[in-house]
Amino acid sequence: MKEEDKQDCKHAHSHNSSVASAAIPLTKMPQQGIFQPSLDEPMQVDASPEENENIKNDHAIVESTTLDLDSYAKQYEGIARLNRLIFIADYCPSLKMEALRMALSYVQITHDTSLYQQIHRRLQDIPSTLPDAVSSVPPLDNMWIELTIKKAQLKLEKLDTDLKNYKSNSIKESIRRGNDDLGDHYLDMGDLCNALKCYSRARDYCTSPKHVVNMCLNVIKVSVYLENWSHVISYVQKAESTTGRTEEVDPVVQTKLKCAAGLADLATGKYKSAAKNFLQASFDNFKYPELLSSSNVATYGALCALASFDRQELQKNVISSSSFKLFLESDSQLRDILHMFYQSKYDSCLKLLDEIKNTLLLDMYLAPHVKALYVQIRNRALCQYFSPYLSAEMHKMADAFNTNVKDLEDELMQLILDGQINARIDSHNKILYAKDIDQRSSTFEKSIAMGQEYERRTKALILRSAMLKYQVQVKSDAEDRRKEEKPNFARLGEALVLSSTSPSSIGASTSSAGAASGRGECPRYEIDSLVGFYCNQDNSEDGVSA
Repeated sequence: MKEEDKQDCKHAHSHNSSVASAAIPLTKMPQQGIFQPSLDEPMQVDASPEENENIKNDHAIVESTTLDLDSYAKQYEGIARLNRLIFIADYCPSLKMEALRMALSYVQITHDTSLYQQIHRRLQDIPSTLPDAVSSVPPLDNMWIELTIKKAQLKLEKLDTDLKNYKSNSIKESIRRGNDDLGDHYLDMGDLCNALKCYSRARDYCTSPKHVVNMCLNVIKVSVYLENWSHVISYVQKAESTTGRTEEVDPVVQTKLKCAAGLADLATGKYKSAAKNFLQASFDNFKYPELLSSSNVATYGALCALASFDRQELQKNVISSSSFKLFLESDSQLRDILHMFYQSKYDSCLKLLDEIKNTLLLDMYLAPHVKALYVQIRNRALCQYFSPYLSAEMHKMADAFNTNVKDLEDELMQLILDGQINARIDSHNKILYAKDIDQRSSTFEKSIAMGQEYERRTKALILRSAMLKYQVQVKSDAEDRRKEEKPNFARLGEALVLSSTSPSSIGASTSSAGAASGRGECPRYEIDSLVGFYCNQDNSEDGVSA
């Protein structure tokens, strides 16, 4: 790994576990374990993590929420549960105490002693004015810390020794499993950087497509914890290309890959691509507690679809989707929002969206995008509302969107400037007029442009087929190479068509050309003339004499 990648990994655990708590500045987690890669190690992490591609927004503090924290936390396992609980503790004061206590209890089933101490310090620093703040904090279990560190160290030494033995015996399958076991142990200790290294090294010892896919899923999981989204996308593509070469595709694996790709697209602001990926997830084959719950898939997919799909796409891919309906069954509010939006009941739809906003702001992956998604959903609603009309009264429009005329006018003006609505505003009478567009002329212009494009492609295909027939290769001379310009095959195709209708323009007689072609050969002078015609066309357009 590069030096900058190592630095990212070094701080990954504290970044994901503490989620930048303002109250307690978390220190760097000490390096655990004795495993050090040898200099002749055949595998390094092959995709350099780039800078975090998250859309950075200031998280809002959620004062009140209806979230049932206990049932929410039970949907996740491992680091995913801890990260989500700590995120809620950071941004919801009313749930801070409960979330930290649940995280403290859960972290004790792992070997992550550093995170245990950090959570305990945060519990102790909660102001004593809060009810049951101090009395409910359990004492620091130093005995558990010491015992866990010893157990983790002994297990690490054993796994490291076993792996070295496997390498000395050159048993590929054993080496692969040894790397996976070592990666699992590092992950349990909270050492994400070393876990990523071990999982990645297993690739060179995979002996079947199933092993490659398993390796990719492990790397994807850790990369999500590190919020390294480019790495996630890279390994999703590797896994999909591997499963594409096999006869039987595991639907559980396919669903995991689509969910991971959707999460990466969401994190990087590619909402339409994220929606398409989440919509391809299969409810019957969904089981991904180490990253997502089924309610997450429903929420992410529905909101991204509302923000990026038109009415036809929404009806076909979301509302009528038999698979995605099963995800939506767990959230009746989300299902109602989709139907109201499709039925153009924008007032009720936007009110329901406001009701669930606080809950969405407590989702660590969705929170940075809630504001952007809500703006895009509202803009799409405004565009769809006005699309059937030649004019619309802004007072009625403001009532439909639960706003005032002044704010609505500002929103519409921005949409017009962005090109999303083709209209003009009568600010005095408060009426929105659609611009008069000659649909007949517009259709003819599009048809002519499409016909010209087809003609250009056809000429290029004629040239290609002729050159393949006579096995001709056209090479540029030294002067052309200095210009470093690629041949314009479309124009050369036009030259071929012109030459077929105007032989005199290339200085060749039809009889001699026909005799040559009858022998299965292409006349040299004809190709030269075609190339000369092409060069003359280029030079004349550039203002240079041939």
